Amino acid sequence: MTEETKSVSESEGAGIGIFEKWLSLWVALAIGVGILLGQLLPDVFALLAKLEYANVNLPVAVLIWAMVYPMMVSVDFSSITHVADQPKGLLITLVVNWLIKPFTMAALGVLFFGYVFADFMTADDASSYIAGLILLGAAPCTAMVFVWSHLTKGDPNYTLVQVSVNDLIMVFAYAPIVVLLLGVTDIPVPWDTLVLSVLLYVVVPLLAGWFTRRRLLRGNASEEAVSDFTARLKPFSILGLLVTVVLLFGFQGQVILAQPLLIALIAVPLLIQSYGIFAVAYGAAWAMRVPFRIAAPCAMIGTSNFFELAVAVAISLFGLNSGAALATVVGVLVEVPVMLSLVAFANRTQGHFPKGD
Repeated sequence: MTEETKSVSESEGAGIGIFEKWLSLWVALAIGVGILLGQLLPDVFALLAKLEYANVNLPVAVLIWAMVYPMMVSVDFSSITHVADQPKGLLITLVVNWLIKPFTMAALGVLFFGYVFADFMTADDASSYIAGLILLGAAPCTAMVFVWSHLTKGDPNYTLVQVSVNDLIMVFAYAPIVVLLLGVTDIPVPWDTLVLSVLLYVVVPLLAGWFTRRRLLRGNASEEAVSDFTARLKPFSILGLLVTVVLLFGFQGQVILAQPLLIALIAVPLLIQSYGIFAVAYGAAWAMRVPFRIAAPCAMIGTSNFFELAVAVAISLFGLNSGAALATVVGVLVEVPVMLSLVAFANRTQGHFPKGD
């Protein structure tokens, strides 16, 4: 390690607060607290679960908004036009999300539930779990990718463009891809869920971030004012993540405790898919010499899933108590721990990528 690299590493390490340094521990504790509270206060969690519109849980939406908002404050609209200067990251995102990910998820589902785990379930149940995995695999992340990008110090402008382009493609491509992979002729896509999610997780925090940024840069204020503001918000952003984990695991604690083996079986192909897709995207970014601030979020967006949409479609197609709905819920449960491990890996390996501007 050179003196310069050592200096940079030390300065970055010094900037890591207690929330970020021990984030995996806090998440593990939040999972346990969520399951415990879900059993001790079932009526409270049942009430919170009912606070939804178009299958989007409003308390969770508010918490995700709180996590995304600091990232949006960092978005510099005047710089967005320059994302074309780095087209490789966007190309990787689009290829992985739409030409690779849905099909590998379907293949893994068939492999494990059609063959490897076939003796543990009926053929109908296996088909239902495969359907749930397909619904997850065809829905790239919209909201949480801002959190993962923020934790890897990703370029906020580029992350916004990546999410926006994927949302636009999802409007037209999600249903046809799912139809193709499920082998059905008609699928009702809950457009209200899709539109509301994009509004809540992208548009509203983006407008709030734009307004806040304008206020911070009034007069002769420099970009440092924005950095100081977002740094002060970071602990609250992480707290929002932890409370979100508590709620998600509180909602599904009964399912986890009642069917632990089934949850573990469904998690296997999801884990392989998540780490495999990240390896493909991150490896491609490294091979194409994409700067780390772009490489990290472009790999994260393909690895993470738009679970709100997947859960809503599973419920509308197969029912609330279906195996497909359960599979999408397991996708929610494994996502946070998996993504945190990938954030940690990305931050440890950032020295192998160009720094970029």
